[in-house]
Amino acid sequence: MLCLRDVTYEVNGRRIIERVNMRFKEDMTYSILGPNGAGKSTLAHILMGVVKPTEGKVLLDERDITQLGVTERAKLGITLLWQEPARYDGITVKEYLTLGGKIKADKNEIREVLDLVGLPYELYAHRFVDKSLSGGERKRIELASLLLLKPRYAILDEPDSGLDITAGELIEDVLEYFRKVGTTVILITHHEEIAAKTDFAYFVCAGGLLKKGFSREVVEYYKKTCGRCFLTGMMEDGDKG
Repeated sequence: MLCLRDVTYEVNGRRIIERVNMRFKEDMTYSILGPNGAGKSTLAHILMGVVKPTEGKVLLDERDITQLGVTERAKLGITLLWQEPARYDGITVKEYLTLGGKIKADKNEIREVLDLVGLPYELYAHRFVDKSLSGGERKRIELASLLLLKPRYAILDEPDSGLDITAGELIEDVLEYFRKVGTTVILITHHEEIAAKTDFAYFVCAGGLLKKGFSREVVEYYKKTCGRCFLTGMMEDGDKG
């Protein structure tokens, strides 16, 4: 089990995350839901070891991994899908998916994950992962790389950003695939319809945890809470005018 225990994160004296506790059990899918600027991506980076918490701990199976970096956590089976995928000149999609041959996968396995993310093998396997690909294509390729890797924990930071209107169906297919192979998914999103596809959700706002529970219940709470905040903000702006 992967856990955040009393995690706080500060930058220049400003608290981005404050005393957050979360648990991610095996064989489940999770979402961390909240508006833009709530601290969701920061939580993803803390889980991956990109940044270290100012206070608190990150635990994996009760082992303290707080001070471990990205490489060490990757070796333990934790992987992050970045919100903005990278470009690699001179590397084909097939080479990228297999880490240059380090991941042993045959043509059928590569075809399966590419088909699942909506990219035909014949059109993409030998293309280069460079600026000739759109942001949406690169996001789909990075998703395919995680599917092929089959990590223990897959942290997906805004996996639907940059995708077209089929994003919801794609995320459903990705979640189902990860369920079958035993990967625990932690999905970062501000879209309630995406969060509702997971089993369990954490709602964060202004760096704090406001609610946790079954995803559809948390989504309803999120819609009501953020709706009130939006209306209150509009009223305050109107008063100022």
